[in-house]
Amino acid sequence: MDGPLKGIKVIDITTNISGPSLTMILGDLGAEIIKIERPFIGDDSRGMGPLWEGEGVYHLQINRNKRSIVIDLKSEEGKELLYNFVKDSDVFVENFRLGKAEEIGFGYEKLKALNPSLIYCSLTAYGQQGPDSQKPGYDAIVQAETGIMSINGPAGGESARAAVSILDQGSAMWGAIGVLSALFHRERTGIGQKVETSLFETGVFWTGYHLLSYMATGVAPVKMGTGHASFAPYGAFKTKTDEIMIGISNDSLFGRLCKSLNKEEWIEDPRFKRNVDRVQNRNQLSREIEQVLSSQDASYWIERIAQAGVPSSIIRNIPSMIEHPQVASTQMLERVEHPLIDEMKLARLPIRLSGSPVGIRKAPPLLGEDTISILQDSGISQETIDELLSKGVIQTTKERVAKS
Repeated sequence: MDGPLKGIKVIDITTNISGPSLTMILGDLGAEIIKIERPFIGDDSRGMGPLWEGEGVYHLQINRNKRSIVIDLKSEEGKELLYNFVKDSDVFVENFRLGKAEEIGFGYEKLKALNPSLIYCSLTAYGQQGPDSQKPGYDAIVQAETGIMSINGPAGGESARAAVSILDQGSAMWGAIGVLSALFHRERTGIGQKVETSLFETGVFWTGYHLLSYMATGVAPVKMGTGHASFAPYGAFKTKTDEIMIGISNDSLFGRLCKSLNKEEWIEDPRFKRNVDRVQNRNQLSREIEQVLSSQDASYWIERIAQAGVPSSIIRNIPSMIEHPQVASTQMLERVEHPLIDEMKLARLPIRLSGSPVGIRKAPPLLGEDTISILQDSGISQETIDELLSKGVIQTTKERVAKS
């Protein structure tokens, strides 16, 4: 069976993390992704270490299900190639600094004139309006700008960025949702449109309940480490061996936890009886819980707490997570055949569709590996292809290797 977006053609001129993550989502859903890259260098993520057989791991994760064509878009011949692609494409995605696409001839109005039904997606750092709209920005910078770093990190300690690129990948998700919505709208009306999203807007949205908390109380949220401002006990707790994470969100769960810890007297203790009491006395409660947990190792307590139906987990590192039986059961890591890398596995999209499968059909491409086939599919003659190769307007993997 084909993916739900089979037949949708996407022109992708993005680089780094956010834009390629967006087109990765569309590709995993079945769209044809034509990834246009710069001569010799390609997408910046190709060089982001560590390298695996010369390929950047960032690139490998977010560029599967794509075909790579190398075009010098600074040349007039290169621009004409892109314009020809756009004429029979469904979606165009760029993540330049605001105004750059227009400057180099690939703005929305220009491409819309070539293809009125085109869905044009623009993913920027700070959005399309306002005093910061022209600023460059990376994930961590915008985490700082949107307040995320101010509430992330150990209580009373230094601010910290989220260790995964939540704004790059979050804005990619919103961009993909926007593209899907625009495609649905076009299906009904025949009309294309522009889709906009940004890291900044994503960051503001992610802080939603913290925003409302401040609006309601006038008290600015603070860093709480693994804790939670609204619940207690909630966070990481030391055992005789490893730390474990426990999440209690209501009084019923607290009662179950007390029984699993052989501390049923806490249920009626006025300091801990209600969640509001526990939040007020969270430090004392945490100390008493850790005193109990220190008597046994983490696996012992996880088994007891889990049997009581209380959400909990040993705090795993990445190697441990990869070996987690639940990862295997959910088939989250898909084996992918790659020309340079043996035994490569990539994390699939965390969604399933019963009637139109989502999956990884093609390994992340080598730079320029599909240049010739893409041009041939577009009706470009071999004579013209040879001429473009000789001028350096296009490149294949072969030319890049010879040059390097």
